Amino acid sequence: MAYQGFAQEYLGMPAVTRAYTTACVLTTAAVQLEFITPFQLYFNPDLIFRKFQIWRLITNFLFFGPLGFSFFFNMIFLYRYCRMLEEGSFRGRTADFVFMFLFGGFLMTLFGLFASLFFLGQAFTIMLVYVWSRRNPYIRMNFFGLLNFQAPFLPWVLMGFSLLLGNSIIIDLLGIAVGHIYYFLEDVFPNQPGGKKLLLTPSFLKMVFDTPEEDPNYNPLPEDHPENQPRDRDQNQQQHPQ
Repeated sequence: MAYQGFAQEYLGMPAVTRAYTTACVLTTAAVQLEFITPFQLYFNPDLIFRKFQIWRLITNFLFFGPLGFSFFFNMIFLYRYCRMLEEGSFRGRTADFVFMFLFGGFLMTLFGLFASLFFLGQAFTIMLVYVWSRRNPYIRMNFFGLLNFQAPFLPWVLMGFSLLLGNSIIIDLLGIAVGHIYYFLEDVFPNQPGGKKLLLTPSFLKMVFDTPEEDPNYNPLPEDHPENQPRDRDQNQQQHPQ
């Protein structure tokens, strides 16, 4: 029963959230089982551009460290806020959600070229948290039963918690900065006088990820109407015999 419940919950996750969290868990499991090492995953511009190890552009977003408190903490927040975004403000807009992933990852990668950052998964999680928090400003949050605050303060609370654990806050600040850039360009600037939407999802992403809407002007052929299907005709004849 527990397995069936877990499988049902897993399959009920929206597609992007399921794909990303699964990739993160499998990557960590592969490292834990020593199939691969973190040295094969971390962000290294020299190896990417000179040795053509292109996979590092992706794998550095998938590894959150060895199994432990930090890993499970990041996974919980990644799953929770990625899913709430995908089922909330991005509901029915999977292509736009994927484009946010690509936009955020691109900006973080650019920053990584000039800073000694090896793994950017935590920054990506903070970006998701930031965008969700700004789009839900009136939700009251409770952090471990110790703090009560409005949602927009959540990224800063997480940064403070990371600081208490002795971690560098550069990663958190990067996630907040990229999240704010996306939020400003997507939600703020288009609504300003003279503003316009600058982040336009490429049409090929919409072709791949979004189900095309039915044409309201489409008029099916007479034989395609449900009442004219053989099964329906038989049922109608049974209900109204000659």
